[in-house]
Amino acid sequence: MAKEKKDPAEFSVEEKLKNLYQLQTMLTEIDKIKTLRGELPLEVQDLEDEIEGLKTRMERLTSEVDELKAQVVERRGDINEAESLIARYKEQLENVRNNREYDTLTKEIEFQSLEVELANKKIREANEAIKHHNEQITEGRALIAERTEDLDAKKIELDDIISETRQEEERLREKAKSVEVNIEPRLLSSFKRIRKNSRNGLAVVVVQRDACGGCFNKIPPQRQLDVRMRKKIIVCEYCGRIMVDPEFAGIKAVAAAADEKPKKKRSIRRVAKTEE
Repeated sequence: MAKEKKDPAEFSVEEKLKNLYQLQTMLTEIDKIKTLRGELPLEVQDLEDEIEGLKTRMERLTSEVDELKAQVVERRGDINEAESLIARYKEQLENVRNNREYDTLTKEIEFQSLEVELANKKIREANEAIKHHNEQITEGRALIAERTEDLDAKKIELDDIISETRQEEERLREKAKSVEVNIEPRLLSSFKRIRKNSRNGLAVVVVQRDACGGCFNKIPPQRQLDVRMRKKIIVCEYCGRIMVDPEFAGIKAVAAAADEKPKKKRSIRRVAKTEE
């Protein structure tokens, strides 16, 4: 018969600490691998976001250029229509019967002439905007090409680093998963919370030189004794990290430097005996 798997909650404190320390060791190695990659993943992401933003801007500018060109065509149509009306009104001026008709036609000619001037002004403004947009599009496309070249170089560099460390990282992650199943959910959740709140990712630390290996604050002798006894899980009262003793972690203990105070030299007073 297959041996029934033991419930993680039934493990002794020493077994729980052992699993937690093993998990911490594996995750620390994974963190070191990530450190090798440095800022490259963030740089790649930033370049991708920048290129995507530039492409969106180019699409918007291109759309605005198309709208402006459509406005120019529309304004030219308005000009042709106004010029046709002006020509017709001028012909009608030759056959007016009274001053009233003359004044009306004259006003219409002036109005249509103003419409032509306004349309020409709008066309000039649109052409200037089109020219400016096209310049921005040209600059943007050049910048996209430059950033794409940078992105390709960064990706190649990142892929080289990842390919060198991928196998080791995957192996560590699999081992970490196999250890996690032997840790009760409540304790694992606390471990992950402590690790997330720690800048160096350490949730389990070794007591060295009478101090916490995470925040380096002094640990009282009685608390150190409790850590060595391994009868309960002890956390640092300053940073909240779980503490283990060096022997448990397989590390040679380093004693704290003795605070030796300089001994004061006793002054010897010699009392001279006076002869009577």
